[in-house]
Amino acid sequence: MRSIRKLKPTQENDFSLNDIDAFSSLASNLFGNINKGGWAIATLSLIVGMFGVANIMFVTVRERTPQIGLKKAIGAKKATILTEFLLESAFLCIMGGLLGLAVVFLLTLISQAIFGFTIFIAPNILILAISICITVGVLAGIIPASIAARMDPVVAIRSK
Repeated sequence: MRSIRKLKPTQENDFSLNDIDAFSSLASNLFGNINKGGWAIATLSLIVGMFGVANIMFVTVRERTPQIGLKKAIGAKKATILTEFLLESAFLCIMGGLLGLAVVFLLTLISQAIFGFTIFIAPNILILAISICITVGVLAGIIPASIAARMDPVVAIRSK
């Protein structure tokens, strides 16, 4: 740099060199913390969502108690009723997840138009999101589904 700027050996430098590594580590640290915060918020949201889905499933079991009793009276097995409610819970979460992914996709299109650079959503992230939705749906529906599967047919038919 001294020879390019034609500085004599006795002259002071009229330039400075910046170390990009310091900025790179600072930015990496910052984005790492933002990522951790995002995972914490996502985990909390999933837990709250699980309680919401479980509550909906409890209400569904309560409303369908006579139907469950009738199914059990004509020979439905516990596994059949359990599977029915677990599938319904998982389907509910999958639909919510797909709606969320559609909103994210629209936001990426809007962001691309505003900021002028490409935003890419990796396919493995989409698969992870749907897998989490299915897992949350099944976990949230286990207790209501098991309550439905253990109902006594006579008591269930007489309710309401």
